[in-house]
Amino acid sequence: MQKITEETKKKVVKLHIQDGRTITSLAAEYGICHATVSNWIRAYREECQTNDATKTENELMQEVRQLRQKLAESEKENDFPKKSSGILREGNQLVVYRFIEKHQRKFGIRWLLKRVGIYPNAYYNYLKQAKASYYARKNEIYRKIKDIYHEFGGILGHRGMRVFLAREHIFLSKTTVHKYMNKELHLQCVCRRKRPGYKKGHAHKIFPNLLNRNFVADKANQVWCTDFTYVFLTNGSMRYSCTIIDLYDRSVVASKTGKWITSGLAIRTLKKALHSQKKKPQNLILHSDQGSQFTSIQFIRYCQKHGIVQSMSAAGCPYDNAPMERYYNTFKAELINRFNFRTDEELTYAVSEYAYVWYNQIRPHSYNDYRTPYEARFGLNQFRQLCYKNA
Repeated sequence: MQKITEETKKKVVKLHIQDGRTITSLAAEYGICHATVSNWIRAYREECQTNDATKTENELMQEVRQLRQKLAESEKENDFPKKSSGILREGNQLVVYRFIEKHQRKFGIRWLLKRVGIYPNAYYNYLKQAKASYYARKNEIYRKIKDIYHEFGGILGHRGMRVFLAREHIFLSKTTVHKYMNKELHLQCVCRRKRPGYKKGHAHKIFPNLLNRNFVADKANQVWCTDFTYVFLTNGSMRYSCTIIDLYDRSVVASKTGKWITSGLAIRTLKKALHSQKKKPQNLILHSDQGSQFTSIQFIRYCQKHGIVQSMSAAGCPYDNAPMERYYNTFKAELINRFNFRTDEELTYAVSEYAYVWYNQIRPHSYNDYRTPYEARFGLNQFRQLCYKNA
């Protein structure tokens, strides 16, 4: 145990009397028992009754403490905005309370309350009411998050949820939404199944890769991407979906399903995409993988007939067609893996509803700064007018 010297005792007593330090803080700083510090101070005060030198020293320390308090008071008065003092006294009480909250660390709550003429109970009641309104708003946000989450079947993560909250004029940071959803409400986005590993394919490419992973288009109908994916019906039979997206805004231009993965399905999808446009696209690039459907004579001739320039990924390299892989990953996570489809009609309807309604018009996309593809293409106001016109 460390030995306590007389010098240490005097220093501790001086800090308490002259500087106004509390016994608890001194005991913690010097590693001394609270009762020991209290005994030192009591013994010093008893000594002041019998020893004139000690009494004089105590009076000097008391005087120094009072002078310091007066100096601190003067500094507060100088720093305190005097013109606002009258305004605070006569103005809105809410403004006064907010002023106290803002400056309490600098001036102290008690000093400010006395300075502006407010009873402590009134201020503390305001703090309770402020907390009540905070929790009321938080509960309202919780309710809105739950409604949105269940409305869309749990497919929204915290990024998507933040966008839908903003549409309801509730603006929160990404971190706050993540905390509310995952930690406090325990609402998590549906898990996505891990994709199987890719195997290196054999090159039989007849068209060069014109994109080289530059998946940006300056205008609509400049670059399209296409690919196939497989889906299952409840009876175990396999169906295939062919989709074309526009790299300008990541919108789905056309999507069709079929029983066989053939060049015919690819041609029908491309035909549907071309017919959906008001004007025939000029100098259109169609990017795909090296699947036999896209390298077939029938598909090549159809593209040449309509002035479409083909571009192809490297063999067995899905990263060269990343936007399509991204779309199908979302497509399966949000639709295929969550529902069962008994018939071709059910599957076709669900795929069309997902692609043309949910994905194009409702779902925010990070590529478009969390606007929907149609909002990015037409502009928000123009898109809404178009919706009302077609309603």
